[in-house]
Amino acid sequence: MKSAGETSKKTFFCISSFQVLAMFRRGLFYTYLSIYLRYFLGLTVTETTLFATIPMILNILFQTFVWGPISDKFQKRRTLIILGETSASILTFFVWLFHTFPSNKNRAGYVVIIGLTIVEIFWSMSNVGWTAIISDLYKVKYRIGIQGKLRSIGAIGNFIGVWIGGMAYDGMSKFYNGWGFYSGLLFFIASGVMLISTIPMFFIPEGGIESKPKYVRKTEEILPHNEGLFSYSKPFLIFILAMVFINFGRNSIALIKPQYLTLGEGFNVSSSLLSYIVNVASIAVFLMGLIIGKLSKRLTDKILLLTGSLIAILYLFGFILAKSLTAIFVSNFLGGISDVVIFSSSYSFASKLIPPEHRGKQFALFNATFFLSWGVAGTFIAGPIVDLLVKAGRTQVFSYKMSFLSAAILVLIGILILLYAYHRFSRTISKLTIENKK
Repeated sequence: MKSAGETSKKTFFCISSFQVLAMFRRGLFYTYLSIYLRYFLGLTVTETTLFATIPMILNILFQTFVWGPISDKFQKRRTLIILGETSASILTFFVWLFHTFPSNKNRAGYVVIIGLTIVEIFWSMSNVGWTAIISDLYKVKYRIGIQGKLRSIGAIGNFIGVWIGGMAYDGMSKFYNGWGFYSGLLFFIASGVMLISTIPMFFIPEGGIESKPKYVRKTEEILPHNEGLFSYSKPFLIFILAMVFINFGRNSIALIKPQYLTLGEGFNVSSSLLSYIVNVASIAVFLMGLIIGKLSKRLTDKILLLTGSLIAILYLFGFILAKSLTAIFVSNFLGGISDVVIFSSSYSFASKLIPPEHRGKQFALFNATFFLSWGVAGTFIAGPIVDLLVKAGRTQVFSYKMSFLSAAILVLIGILILLYAYHRFSRTISKLTIENKK
């Protein structure tokens, strides 16, 4: 009998391989894209956030109204992942190609934004398939541990990706800042890794509730709900609202954080030093991912989610109060810890509130709180705060710090909503938790 109610070691190895490659590509590409758009292509702070906002809006719309329903109807998870990654890989190459055509750098920046929007439409197939297949393959009580392990393994890929991206961004200091993107090197590597990541997917089960392994319960206790695309349980909707504030808060500054650290009048770090700062969070993710499963046996996902959110506030205040790079390193380490705790516990909690037959559509809504938080919150909150304060005559350092403060306030609001949800539906949720652990 398998020790953790897990799938075969071969299946876990394959999904782990996909995870490490996906995180490698994200660390390599997205860590430095904001800097490229801001300082090489000349976009404003708010404009630089659009590369996450507009694409992610399309990503979520297609997850919710196209790929999610398709996933639920046909119960195809692996197929969506493979098709999504392959399509995104091909399109990423053309994003680079087309952005080199305009002679005006500002226009080139918008070509990147539009191009990534098209990429995300197809990438969302992979996103919804990946989220649903984990719940298909693993029982409720093991999902925090599995997500923790995957985050830990993914941190290795992210660490290497950030490190290589830092060297490639300026050609190991032999070329100019932004060379890695403009020459196409970072686009090519990201595109190639997407294709390679589909290989292990061919060796895992298709997923879907009709093809669950025998050790996964055929029926799972869920909260009462109504049928229909827009019918969700009240606990789930309040939980989603809380996650909107928590994720929007902690991730609203993700895109502008590299800009703040490389700011001439601030810490003025190089792309190489930035990679070390970012990778401190990767180390934290790796370490926390190894122990989150054990913690979940002692603490409920509700307690873990609250703890992770409080750590996120400490991480944000660390950036506000930091006077030295040492404080930045420590704060980023806390950020990595909060990332694993929040992601794993919130995923586990959401999986208890979502009926198995509706995982495609309802996980798409859960995903929205995460995916949209990188761009929408940056575009409408963090970015404008920086731009407006700078225009008002405040220093750039002060302006960025105020965006970090707004992020901390959003997380705090999310915590309060979460506490209300726990109090309002404590009996129902407790009963559900006990049933799912059986």
